[in-house]
Amino acid sequence: MKSVLLALAPMGAAALAVSPPVYPTPQARGHGQWADAYVQARAFVALMSLGEKVNITRGFADPSNTCAGNTGSVPRLNWHGLCLMDAGNGVRATDMVSAWASGLHVGASWDRNLTYERGLWMAREFKAKGVNIALGPNAGPLGRTPLGGRNWEGFSVDPYLAGALGAETITGMQEAGVMANLKHFIANEQETYRRPYFGVEAVSSNIDDKTLHEYYLWPFMDGVKAGAASVMCSYNRINNTYGCENSKLMNGILKGELGYQGFVMLDWNAQHNLNSANAGLDMLMPLGGSWGDNLTEAVRNNTVKEARVTDMATRILAAWYLVGQDEGFPTPGIGMKKLTEPHEPVDARDARSKPVLLEGAISGHVLVKNDNHALPFTKPLRMVSVYGYDAAVPATKNTDVLFQLGYYSSKEMGQAVLGKDYHFDQAARGGTIISGGRAGSNAPAYISDPLSAIQQRAQKDNTWVNWDLASDNPDVNGASEACLVFINAMATEGWDRDGLHDDPSDALVNNVASKCANTIAVVHAAGIRLVDRWIEHPNVTAAIIAHLPGQDGGAALVKLLYGEANFSGKLPYTLAKNESDYAVYAPCGRGPDNTTSPQCDFTEGVYLDYRAFDEGNVTPRYEFGYGLSYTTFSYGGVELWQDEGLVESAGDAGDLWDVVARVSTTVTNTGSVAGEEVAQLYLGIPGAPPKQLRGFEKARLAPGQSATVEFGLTRRDLSEWQVARQRWVVQRGEYGVFVGASSRDIRSTASIVVPGRMERGRAETPSRIAAPFIMKSNGRY
Repeated sequence: MKSVLLALAPMGAAALAVSPPVYPTPQARGHGQWADAYVQARAFVALMSLGEKVNITRGFADPSNTCAGNTGSVPRLNWHGLCLMDAGNGVRATDMVSAWASGLHVGASWDRNLTYERGLWMAREFKAKGVNIALGPNAGPLGRTPLGGRNWEGFSVDPYLAGALGAETITGMQEAGVMANLKHFIANEQETYRRPYFGVEAVSSNIDDKTLHEYYLWPFMDGVKAGAASVMCSYNRINNTYGCENSKLMNGILKGELGYQGFVMLDWNAQHNLNSANAGLDMLMPLGGSWGDNLTEAVRNNTVKEARVTDMATRILAAWYLVGQDEGFPTPGIGMKKLTEPHEPVDARDARSKPVLLEGAISGHVLVKNDNHALPFTKPLRMVSVYGYDAAVPATKNTDVLFQLGYYSSKEMGQAVLGKDYHFDQAARGGTIISGGRAGSNAPAYISDPLSAIQQRAQKDNTWVNWDLASDNPDVNGASEACLVFINAMATEGWDRDGLHDDPSDALVNNVASKCANTIAVVHAAGIRLVDRWIEHPNVTAAIIAHLPGQDGGAALVKLLYGEANFSGKLPYTLAKNESDYAVYAPCGRGPDNTTSPQCDFTEGVYLDYRAFDEGNVTPRYEFGYGLSYTTFSYGGVELWQDEGLVESAGDAGDLWDVVARVSTTVTNTGSVAGEEVAQLYLGIPGAPPKQLRGFEKARLAPGQSATVEFGLTRRDLSEWQVARQRWVVQRGEYGVFVGASSRDIRSTASIVVPGRMERGRAETPSRIAAPFIMKSNGRY
């Protein structure tokens, strides 16, 4: 089955990237954590007729619920089918659920435990609503272009961080009894030309095999290892073959190389054909698509083997058994009703999840500037002034399309038709934002907006509050002790963003700062939002990237402003000074030679975000992994252990996850208040970017407290993908080890030396690197 994605040739009519065919589909073996589920699934599927097996591999309209999709059922065997619903940030377009922090906000928390808890409690709401499959989390897009309309749905542009948090999410969701859906497979990195419309094919992500494995496949590997029940193939083409027709990707890589045991699902109405079944696709959505009754006929005329259909049905049933839906699961779709019609609401919320919701909202806020300890407010303010369209609750949150698609604050987006060209205001001026738009949005029980939360605190503290949310150049009461300016950056599925800032919002910050000596800027952002138009203004004393905190955003922010909680978030991307600093900025379009077949060449390889900034020696405004706290932390030296057997060698599926080296350091809270520090480990792999994230741990420390932080490095962490050998290979040579508080705030270094095959292995002797750096009060070194 070995074949490779062809290296890119110069693009033109005569030379296009090609994805080679790989057949047949590997049959699932049912090993490891899947073993018991496969015993049950095989026994069940053996009782089914061909027609019944085909029935559960496709969608049907079900007027009894508003699930995004429903599979067929098997009434004879009392199997009721599956309800599928959006998405990875909470249940969308229904009532009596919660709006959780969005993926990017979770990424900014760098918190494995909290990510797991979010997945667990969020999925319990899906389960209560009778949703069998939650359509998330997102492992793609990662964020190749910072303008990507769906970047906010995922965790980070970095594949290691995205993969680690994706795996925690999947584990939590499936422990709650809900099937996770890992999407979008693969290289689905822009909304522009994301699928065929009006005679124009979907964009082709032209990507070489090495880049595919080392960057875009990485988080999917983590998701597969975590036991993801399902994977969604993507709308786009990859090397000129549609994702849901691509046998190289589904058969060759996902089910072959990764040994994936779950099922592959069609993204809604994605391009596919009857042969997609042979290419590795297992389930169509939302209806029968190109299969319909044709799949049964294809088996009869031997176009598709019945063994393939049996494997499809078995994979689906095995996933159902894997998460325990054979016992005690509600009727599919029982809580998904048309909201404008009389219905008995199913309250999916659990009071025990409230601390997770609030802590999730708090943890993704990133403090990027805090001059002269402007924050926290250490005593009650006598007067505070609030400005900006993002400070208040949206005008409506009802049952309409704005609610269903998360467009409460951006009504113009609610009128847009998919596939048509629109250029939206970069800011959602109708109120604060808690998520981005469309499939990844969620349904808030309430919205705690900043102004309301500030006024509730003012009532307690006897503070006078001024506000003007309408003017771009408001007056400022000269007695104001602090001026808070709220702006945002909106993004949505279906369209990429037009830019990374907007002039009116930047002018608002500057106008207030010109009149207020203690101006604090707060930016809710569905993606990267540049700050250089105002960040160096001397009266902008503090700046917070508030991302997308969900329904508790205002309450979370007030706790942070007043020091009842501490900032611990770190940027899951690089915040540049200029748009031109990004290695890839705009999404790919059409040219004179590809008017109906857009081509997007990923020639930058793995050099994206901080990897490209480091390689090009470009100074960012705020680097990947950066974030301030109200306290300070020092790092000790590092201790390094490496396995004696770590030599130049190729790995396989059985040993890629073996820990072959360990790095530890001591982190100490040197400040006066409790706080959490995210210690980060980067590797310098020979012939690769200067630094790549390969470990992170979040430590909560009281003042003066120290903790040992340990990072385990797997064989995969040290490996490169060698195309010629089609193997992950640990190279001979020296690997730099960098431990610190961000990708550029490195506190201690060491090295791992990997000998050649014939050289003696290194002894298991710890090496110690002393001379720790001490973090200064501004968070730098």
